[in-house]
Amino acid sequence: MNAMKQAQRFIATSPLHEDARTLAQLVLSLESHEPFPLEKLYELDLSRFDIAMEILKEWRLDRYYAGKSKLFDIALQLQDLQRGVEVESGPA
Repeated sequence: MNAMKQAQRFIATSPLHEDARTLAQLVLSLESHEPFPLEKLYELDLSRFDIAMEILKEWRLDRYYAGKSKLFDIALQLQDLQRGVEVESGPA
């Protein structure tokens, strides 16, 4: 299974896990050409760090267009979910 599918499955099944949030943030940063804090990659456990590195490779190659769009969609869904939780809980 390629890294984008692995990340998509992980984000979908564990949206509250910090590693899922980091992978989603990486995808959103790549798609939007916005900066990504590299230190977040070092906070990932080793297997998810490897997935992040593979996502970077796949993204660069742009060979997995359909997988990328699905992963981007689920990353956006997680971002919307997080915003909803933040609004409900009020300012930190």
